[in-house]
Amino acid sequence: MNQTVLNRDDVLFRNQQLLAINKPAGVPVHGSKILEDQPRTLLTMVHELEGSPVHAIHRLDRPTSGVMLLTSSRLLLRKISQAFEKRQIKKCYLAVARGWTEPRGTISHALLPPKDDRKAHSVAREAVTRFEQIANVETPYAVPPYSTSRYTLLALYPETGRRHQLRRHMKHISHHLIGDTTYGRGEHNRLFRDEFDCHRLLLHAWALEFEDPEAGHLIRVQAPLDRAFGAIIKQFGWENALDSWAGSYRL
Repeated sequence: MNQTVLNRDDVLFRNQQLLAINKPAGVPVHGSKILEDQPRTLLTMVHELEGSPVHAIHRLDRPTSGVMLLTSSRLLLRKISQAFEKRQIKKCYLAVARGWTEPRGTISHALLPPKDDRKAHSVAREAVTRFEQIANVETPYAVPPYSTSRYTLLALYPETGRRHQLRRHMKHISHHLIGDTTYGRGEHNRLFRDEFDCHRLLLHAWALEFEDPEAGHLIRVQAPLDRAFGAIIKQFGWENALDSWAGSYRL
C-alpha cells in the first residue's frame, strides 16, 4: 500500500478554482478496477489536504511525477480539457534515457492505444514529441555488449497527448527511459537500482504553461524534482547543466 502523503509544500499554484500539485512518483491519479490492493490516489490525498473534492484535468502516469492540474469547477474542467485537446497547453518534461541522443530532434510517430486500452477498431493517431539534450554522462558500469553505459538528461516537449506517448516515443528511437518497466530496458533499470539506489521512472512533468480561461492571463507552473531524481542529477554531475538550461529554456 502506498504510504505517500501530500503536504502544503506540494501545492505549486492555487486560485479560487484551480490547483496545481507536484504529484509524487508512484501515486495513481485515479483508482483502478483491476488492482486488488488499491493504493491511495492523488485525488484522495488532495481531498484530504484541501477538505473538498477536486477533478483531475489531465493525465499523468502512476510512475511519473510533476505538475498535475486539478479543479473544483466542472466548467473550468471542461474549458482547460478542451485547451489540452486543442494543443494550447505547453508542457515540458525532464527525463533520463539510455544512450546519448542527438542534441535535439522531433519524433513524429503515430501511436495505437496501449494494449490494455485497445479495441478491435483502434487506429494509430498522430503523436509528436520534441526533445532537447541537456547533459549526458558515460559511467564505468558495463551493460553487455558494451563495457560502459551512457545516459542522457533530456527535456521532452509533447505536442500531442497520447497515452504513454513519451515513454513509447523514446523506445521508438531506442533511447528507452530509465526506470520504465513497461517500455524500457531491464538491464539499465537494474543497474540504476543496484548501483544508484534509484527505484523510480525518471520522467518528471517539469512545467506547464497556459492561459487562465477565467482571468485571461498566462499561468506558468514549475515543479521541483523529488529526492530520488535529484540524487541522480547530483551523482552524474548534471547540476550546472540543468541550472543553465532551466535559466534559459522557453516552452
